[in-house]
Amino acid sequence: MPGSWDAVHPPRGYRVVLLTAGDDHPTTTLVTAVKQWADAEHVRLETIAVPVPRLFVDGIVEAIDLRPDLVICAGNALVDALALVTASHLDQRFLVVGAQLPEPTVNVTAAIWRGASSRGREVVDTAASFDPLAFTHERASAAIRAGVASVLHDLTGIVIWLD
Repeated sequence: MPGSWDAVHPPRGYRVVLLTAGDDHPTTTLVTAVKQWADAEHVRLETIAVPVPRLFVDGIVEAIDLRPDLVICAGNALVDALALVTASHLDQRFLVVGAQLPEPTVNVTAAIWRGASSRGREVVDTAASFDPLAFTHERASAAIRAGVASVLHDLTGIVIWLD
């Protein structure tokens, strides 16, 4: 139910690493929403911005090595690298916002909506799976709250579809 996640809050001392790549409109919208959520929830947030695709795996490993409660991945640029790494680190929880893995594992949760459900380069995007105009602050904020609520309630390894 839309908004049912609004009453779910992370515990004091919750640590999040925001993993991001790119400065396009969808990514910056997601990054802004994550930072605003973290500030509002008093979450300890560290950001890792990975500048080029050849460093994506290194950035994911760096995020894991920080041992946060949750790694939030903003957008679809990192999907293929996440698919390579996450299955080998089942003790680390991941939330992918605005995209999804083609074969998610129990530790990867995705929060998506129409136009923000890309599955990486392995699956051809259509306007329904990736539309830059679908990335609004309202949708990104709702996806973060819904995704984090799911993780906090141990409902992981799923894809949350927001209307």
